[in-house]
Amino acid sequence: MTQPMDANPGTELAGRVVAAAIAAGTSIATAESLTAGMIAATLAEVPGASAVLQGGVVSYSNSVKANVLGVDPALLAERGSVDGDVARQMAEGARRACGADLSVSATGVAGPDAHDGKDVGTVFLGYASESGSGFTEHRFSGDRAQIRISSTLAALELLASHLPPSKHTA
Repeated sequence: MTQPMDANPGTELAGRVVAAAIAAGTSIATAESLTAGMIAATLAEVPGASAVLQGGVVSYSNSVKANVLGVDPALLAERGSVDGDVARQMAEGARRACGADLSVSATGVAGPDAHDGKDVGTVFLGYASESGSGFTEHRFSGDRAQIRISSTLAALELLASHLPPSKHTA
């Protein structure tokens, strides 16, 4: 089935994430750099998202990553913003700031130029929950818009993979 040209390709996936989060009684937060709120906005397109989406932090600048999300300034100075440990700390900070059970973060290079010594298409997604945190690394291709969409979709998949089973029994 094809979607209309103006449809957000993440809406169906976001619907599954929201439904699973509601069923599991899990609240969600985001911390976004290269996606600039796209992950949270895609989740918010789903009717009923307010039951689980606590909020998000758009942290384009390193000062917001450090001052709002609590990313270690020494880490930012040493490795730059496009780094797996930065993504992990961003997710931890979003979870803490928004009081959420589960969070996801995105930092990377959408282009058109390399950034912090990382090639265009390099993306790190972080996650954090009560059971721990971590990150995944991706290499996406395409133009700036395509890389941002691919990052959003991958972040939604990451959320889905870390949602606990439903608390409701049949």
